[in-house]
Amino acid sequence: MRSWRFSAPAVLLIVPVFALLFAACSGSGSVASDAAGDSGMAADMDAKSEQQSDADAEKAQAEKVYWARQDEAKTRYTKADVDFMTGMISHHAQALVMSALAPTHGASPAVQTLTARIINAQKDEIATMQAWLRDRDQPVPEVHIEGTKLMIHGAGDGHMQGHMHMPGMLTDEQLQELDNARGKEFDRLFLKYMIQHHQGAVTMVDELFSQDGAGQDEASFRLASDINVDQITEIARMQQMLDALSK
Repeated sequence: MRSWRFSAPAVLLIVPVFALLFAACSGSGSVASDAAGDSGMAADMDAKSEQQSDADAEKAQAEKVYWARQDEAKTRYTKADVDFMTGMISHHAQALVMSALAPTHGASPAVQTLTARIINAQKDEIATMQAWLRDRDQPVPEVHIEGTKLMIHGAGDGHMQGHMHMPGMLTDEQLQELDNARGKEFDRLFLKYMIQHHQGAVTMVDELFSQDGAGQDEASFRLASDINVDQITEIARMQQMLDALSK
């Protein structure tokens, strides 16, 4: 039997050859693995991009539906809604005239606190009603006050002539009486006449909701409902204050 013998140089030559072959095999496996990894990352990125596109499309559709509903809501109103908004602006404006007298007419701290709250609330509601009318391309009344003189511009002739005849509105004589009063007498007259005024506002809300199709606009319904609740609450509070003055 023939035996194979290798000299030392031959052995040294064979070892590097096997090392190179092993490295080549290992290298090809690493390249394949890297390629597979890159392919997976690309697929993940494509999936995330597709998901983001779907999310953006859903958001755009939701916004489209929202604005369509907002536009539709602006068409769900009646002449009664317009008349209510227009009239209530004038009604609130007279409450501003009455309340503005308190600091200069010796009103008590309690009445002055009440009038400040009325002024803040009704100014905000006037602005809301003006915006409601403006958004629906309706005439927008502008309020101008000089002392006890109230002027409403831009409401149309019918509203200009009729705003003093709305429920609860004070006559010129009643306003003059209030303007002439001072101290405790001012408190008494203010509470008496503001209760009358608030009761008129509640009547106007009731009249709005009693008409077919009126108050279906979301903004109109919410505002009228808020006015109703606020006025009824303040009537009860003012009645208690008035009763306390009589004791």
